[in-house]
Amino acid sequence: MKRLIAAVLIACLALPAAADQLSLNEISNYLNNLKTAQGAFTQINGDGTISSGQLYIKRPGKMRFEYDPPEQALVLADANAVVIIDKKSNQPPETYPLSKTPLSLILARNVNLSRARMVTGHTYDGTATIVTAQDPDNPDYGTIQMSFTENPVELRQWIINDANGGQTTVILGAFEAGVPLKNSLFDPGRALRNRDR
Repeated sequence: MKRLIAAVLIACLALPAAADQLSLNEISNYLNNLKTAQGAFTQINGDGTISSGQLYIKRPGKMRFEYDPPEQALVLADANAVVIIDKKSNQPPETYPLSKTPLSLILARNVNLSRARMVTGHTYDGTATIVTAQDPDNPDYGTIQMSFTENPVELRQWIINDANGGQTTVILGAFEAGVPLKNSLFDPGRALRNRDR
């Protein structure tokens, strides 16, 4: 009987622990401590096309997507706005309030995923913890589904479902945190001046 109990205990210890799923507090703490980061990304667009480039994050509020050729787009989040600049075009950039995009949930000064009605999904797929979040005051702005791995905790991917029914997936490659990034990197005015030279 003692051998049977010992065998059961050993078998239970060999199973993946429920602790593999990161808590909402662990993820909130990770995002709040992520001040700067940069790395490669791959983007799957709603029409199935694929883009790649370099991503820069400076929390709170700043993000930059630099797309590799042949793409000519630059996407900047700064000063509470998301600005999309087409380097091939002389037209003014497209601008959207950051607060009306799900990206604002990652870039907020204080991320609190335990806030009522913010998280609509919290699962573990055997590899990553997946959290689906929305602005609890404006759920019609869309959702962001984020995937995090543990040991150490890292953001690996997000999927944005926007207010217009579009879906964009961003998969992060090698990601370096704590790098010095100048505010000018996220300045739309500077980017436009460089484009128009």
